[in-house]
Amino acid sequence: MNLFFKHKKKKAESKTSQSEAPLSSLLEQLHKSKDYMQSKATNQRTNVKFSIEYFSTLVNTSIIAEDILPYLLEGEFHTLADLYNLVPTAQVFVTSDTAQIENKILTGCILIKIEGDDKKVALLPATAEVGRSIETLDIEYTIEGPRAAFVESIDQNINLIRTRIPIKELVIEELIVGTFTKTRVAIIYLDGLTNIENIDTMRQRIKEIDMDQITDSHFIEETIVGNHNSPFPQLISTENPAKVASDLVEGKVVVLVNGSPFALLGPTTIISYFVSYEDYLNNWVLSTFIRLLRIIGVTFSILATPLYVAILTYHPEIIPKDLMAPLVSSRETVPFPPILEALFLEFSIELLREAGARLPTKIGQTIGIVGGIVLGTAVVEAGLTSNVLLIFVALGALAAFTTPVYKITSTIRIIRFPFLLFAQLWGLLGIVFCICFFLTHLIQLTSLGRPYMEPIYPPRFNDLKDSIIKAPFAKRYKRPGYLQTQQPIRFRPKDANKMRDIDE
Repeated sequence: MNLFFKHKKKKAESKTSQSEAPLSSLLEQLHKSKDYMQSKATNQRTNVKFSIEYFSTLVNTSIIAEDILPYLLEGEFHTLADLYNLVPTAQVFVTSDTAQIENKILTGCILIKIEGDDKKVALLPATAEVGRSIETLDIEYTIEGPRAAFVESIDQNINLIRTRIPIKELVIEELIVGTFTKTRVAIIYLDGLTNIENIDTMRQRIKEIDMDQITDSHFIEETIVGNHNSPFPQLISTENPAKVASDLVEGKVVVLVNGSPFALLGPTTIISYFVSYEDYLNNWVLSTFIRLLRIIGVTFSILATPLYVAILTYHPEIIPKDLMAPLVSSRETVPFPPILEALFLEFSIELLREAGARLPTKIGQTIGIVGGIVLGTAVVEAGLTSNVLLIFVALGALAAFTTPVYKITSTIRIIRFPFLLFAQLWGLLGIVFCICFFLTHLIQLTSLGRPYMEPIYPPRFNDLKDSIIKAPFAKRYKRPGYLQTQQPIRFRPKDANKMRDIDE
């Protein structure tokens, strides 16, 4: 305990010494950078000599020339305190704190220093907004619904959320994370609705991050998740502002990171990765069918190749007699056992997928399509694999991409290989053992302290209405139970039924 307090004391002493460091040493360090500019001028009325210093790569020079400099040259200017009423800018900071001066200059403020005063300076914001305009969704493309996507600017991203939830209860807390990068991180939630424990957990975990750089939201995700060794993502990453707004109203906590076009949502469950925002734009029957199709597709993607290996290696009696003949004829020229045949095709698919993702868009699509056709035809004709297994692997690769969240697709790619290994070792029993292992892992897994397998375990009937299936709107009048929101009821179902009766 004494060591802890000593560490805290040393940390406090270092901050104090930094704030008391002479201003001259800070300016000397800043002048080492080529983009650090200094201009000297004299006020025409009072003959006060002053200097303006700033980083040219961080400030908007037109703001200096049009909104600040004319007032400094022609206004009634004697001391730095006069700038409060002289310059028509949003904020003016007059300080002698070296740490604050350093922080403000490095975030786009200009420094004004009067000749002869070596202690106090004035800081005026003139930040240059550098970034791309709002574009359409790329990874989470939707046929129906809004198309706007997040960008790298955290202020623009907050604007996209506020325009969708224009209420005073939308709270945005900002933290600075990263020893070197000093990255702005925003925690967003609805006051009076979101569970306080979820907010506190997210805030505490982000505050405890002790890293030199945070350049993307995925750095935050990797450091705050409960289980760092799990292949399953424990926070949803999305580029869709409409989805973020919808989940905020559900009662989730959102994290935005300056410089990242992806938001983090939590707590989350395994079923959330099979739910698309576009599902809520379609009829409940169609949306339920599509969700079940995704779950069946992912299950097929994981088990198809391991079942092929297990059955051919240990359980050939399961194969129907009518199917045995074509299966044997397809494998009569293959010199490898089923496991090597399957691994060869799986690795080939992974190489094509990785190469297509890393190459430019048009070239990547060509490599993926042409490479898959040419490679698949060549390996079958060369007798390196059977055409039956090629069909299973190709369908499994397609089925893995039916999930609307890309990160779970990467998990599916990884866990397929343990299933192959266990299928080769113990056949169908090995596959069952592997299923039990992953189910046990998922039951123990949590997201911000909430159960990851909800509503399957622990079972919650109400949450089943918007998980594996999507119930009609009038039936989904409660928010998800695992979020433990302060307002669990969205609307009164009687009112929804009355509106339906009026329409009919």
